[in-house]
Amino acid sequence: MKRIVYACLIVVLFSSCTSNDDGNSPNDNSNFYALTVGNQWVYKNYGFNFSSQEYVDTGIVDSVSIIGIENINSKDYYKFRIFTSGNDDDIPLYNLNGERFELLRDSLGYLVYDDGTIKYTNSDFSPRPLFSSDWGSVYEQLIALDHEITVEAGTFNSSYTQRFVILENGEQAAGMDHIYYADGYGLIYDTVSFVSQENPRVVRRLDSYFVQN
Repeated sequence: MKRIVYACLIVVLFSSCTSNDDGNSPNDNSNFYALTVGNQWVYKNYGFNFSSQEYVDTGIVDSVSIIGIENINSKDYYKFRIFTSGNDDDIPLYNLNGERFELLRDSLGYLVYDDGTIKYTNSDFSPRPLFSSDWGSVYEQLIALDHEITVEAGTFNSSYTQRFVILENGEQAAGMDHIYYADGYGLIYDTVSFVSQENPRVVRRLDSYFVQN
């Protein structure tokens, strides 16, 4: 058990799960993920304070924008630019300062990377295995499509997904991540948790946005 006390659920982002990637259009159903060149989002990061049991603004900001489309193997992927500032101490629970890019497309409700890895689904309610180790397995599961959530940018009717760990003894770990996407707006809220702690260590919330469909 000690081996997983400091394990972080965020590692599942590097899983190798793939979707049934049949479509050729970036938007097979609708523009659920707000995949339009020029769209922009600003997220603020909040850290859990154990003394006050509250989340406090860390000053770390993720600025996200869609800057173009790249065609890979006859499929169009939207190029996301993520620029992070404020993480001057290089705290690993947050994105590091600077610029990075992601290529993503919507395939029948699955938001997938250019290597086929699934980032999110708004259509599949079954538990989806993401990552396994000798201490347990990490899963994501879509829970609801109409979960209301309020953040700095407003109130959104969102899909809600949980990320959790089933330990090697079959029990579910205390830690859980929470992910919200709103139809036509994209990512609204997500968290970073330790496997052994109920309260997420990091909460990222949408602070402002510019979205056109």
